[in-house]
Amino acid sequence: MYSMFTHPSHSIKFTFSNLLLSVCAECKLPNEALECYTLVRNDGIFPALWAFNLMLECLVGACKYDTVLENFNQVVELGVKVDAFSYGKAVQSAVKMGDLKRGLDLMEGMKRDGMSVGGFVYNVLISGLCKERRIKDARKLFDEMSERGVVANRVTFNTLIDGYCKVGDLDEAFSVRERMKVCNVEASIVTFNSLLSGLCRAQRMEDAEKVLREMESYGFVPDGYTYSIIFYAHSRSGNVNASVHLYEETVRKGITINEYTCSVLLNTLCKCGKMDKVEEILEKVMGSGLVPTEVMYNTILNGYCQAGNMAKTISTIGKMESIHLKPSGITFNSVINKFCDLGNMAEAEEWVKRMTQKGIPPNLQTYNILIGVYGRKCQFNRCFQILEEMESCGLKLNVLSYGSLINCLCKDCRHLEAELMCEDMVNRGVLPNAQIYNILIDGYCTVGKLNDVFRCLSEMSGKNVLPTIVTYNTLINGLYRKGKVVEAEELASQITCKGLYPDMITYNSLISAYAKVGNNLKGLELYEKMKTSGIKPTLITYHLLSNGFTEGGPAVAEKLFQELLDNNLTPDRVIYNKLMRCYAEHKDIHKAFALHSQMIDQGIQPDCFTYNSLIMCRLNEGKVKEAKELFDDMRNKELVPDANTYNTLVEGHCRVEDFSGAYFWYREMSEKCIFPGAGICNELITGLRDEGRSEYVDIIYSEMKDKGPKG
Repeated sequence: MYSMFTHPSHSIKFTFSNLLLSVCAECKLPNEALECYTLVRNDGIFPALWAFNLMLECLVGACKYDTVLENFNQVVELGVKVDAFSYGKAVQSAVKMGDLKRGLDLMEGMKRDGMSVGGFVYNVLISGLCKERRIKDARKLFDEMSERGVVANRVTFNTLIDGYCKVGDLDEAFSVRERMKVCNVEASIVTFNSLLSGLCRAQRMEDAEKVLREMESYGFVPDGYTYSIIFYAHSRSGNVNASVHLYEETVRKGITINEYTCSVLLNTLCKCGKMDKVEEILEKVMGSGLVPTEVMYNTILNGYCQAGNMAKTISTIGKMESIHLKPSGITFNSVINKFCDLGNMAEAEEWVKRMTQKGIPPNLQTYNILIGVYGRKCQFNRCFQILEEMESCGLKLNVLSYGSLINCLCKDCRHLEAELMCEDMVNRGVLPNAQIYNILIDGYCTVGKLNDVFRCLSEMSGKNVLPTIVTYNTLINGLYRKGKVVEAEELASQITCKGLYPDMITYNSLISAYAKVGNNLKGLELYEKMKTSGIKPTLITYHLLSNGFTEGGPAVAEKLFQELLDNNLTPDRVIYNKLMRCYAEHKDIHKAFALHSQMIDQGIQPDCFTYNSLIMCRLNEGKVKEAKELFDDMRNKELVPDANTYNTLVEGHCRVEDFSGAYFWYREMSEKCIFPGAGICNELITGLRDEGRSEYVDIIYSEMKDKGPKG
């Protein structure tokens, strides 16, 4: 057409070329537009900039981003004066291709050429940066817009709010929302959905409810996507009642939920075992015209599997087939996996056959399930048979197939066979990865074979398999089990040199190692280092540190207890007991009993350790009668006094020079074949002798000779 209708006259040819190019572009014919542009360029003509820009827009719409950039670059290199629109399409293409550096360079080019960078370019780049979670860089561009007098629109604000929500910085997300209000930029349903999504991910459901109410006050009706966000949040928290209530609300408001939202709701109910409610809701949504998908039926089937209701599981497959939904490998694998969990291997194998009969060949997951179960049962011959079956079916064994088997062999202390399986892996073209070596290293650490541990580590290095933080954590655990605490810390210091970062397990392992050798001060040093590194301590961390409460004294113990609370952790009986013991040892009676009351208020019942500390407190006050009352209360609660209880009672009576009382408790403990430590025995004997109770002294000597006191 171009050759037929182009006129020899340059002006007419130019006009017609622009017309033809713009028609192709506006009709969304990218290939034709590009062909026309090529013909025009071959005639030595460059089309009008407006026509060229229409072509770029058409190419962007057709996702031909590399072509946009190629033609844009050619034009710029030829010295053609392009405008902000041309640049905008080039920036958009670069960002769509994931090349943010190029997009940012193009924007800098606009500035160098003296062009005004408009809101479109800023929005595109801010969106690209947010998608890559480069929220600080996105914020810089947002602030730059304001400095340059470029007005941020709803898209700008929504993009930045969503970016902050996705990285979990909700304070900044709401700050941007407030600025949006100040700038008189109206929110959209997208604004509220982003905020809801961020709050729900953070499990801040009360705040999410407030945003939902605000959204409705602005006249927005929550859509299917809004509800899917909230359903998913309830699913994560396992709040089944809230999910059901929300579903009933959608029914009342006449809102139709989509397949995805329905799947999320059904999944929540299935996880909580509410299978009757699942069937009820499925019936309702089908009545409203929603056609159940394979995903929905697989979710329900999984629910029945979790509930152990295999009859319903099998009938669900029948329902799938009745509406012409073909069960998939996922469907069969769920059934096979459950029969394996139930230990019914005959039925599991039968369903593998049915799977094949239905024209669905068993896949890697199917065989890996079987290998894992037979391995845990130590039926290794069957595992090897399955490996042969997989190979005969043309299935290439993967790391998971071998990993499961190697792990089971290591757990059964069959390390040589585990290593032979590693060799077999390599022979079959499957290279062992870090996870495989981690399994072997853990196996050798468990039995204390450190030479083999470091041989495996050396082999990893030789095969260019990089150790992971799990590797180092396993090694550290192995070293400290053998009492090599200094070596464990030296190894930990090498972690950052390998481009890795110590995690919570690393620090907990080291703190545990030092606690084991009684170096609680070193444990506290590591705890401070852990906090400085930005790693949040866990309850286990505080359990380990609590071993040093008494040594550190109440001030240190109280500081740690407060930090535990500040980290949103709930103290358990172990923590309460250790802090109570600290108060008892340091004779802070009031605080010990106050803590005991707090513990009871939290619904934590005292144990023998608790009573031992409280008895010590009363004896420190010289209140032997109250100590006896605590002992009786302990027995009434069916708690069995231990050696520490009796030692505390004997030692406490000796301290107040009530040696007859001490002897009373000595008699009771000796009748239970429990004997006090040598120091306590000597103190009791000395006191009784001073009181002229030589007959008691003789009895103790006799029993000490026969049984011997604990040193």
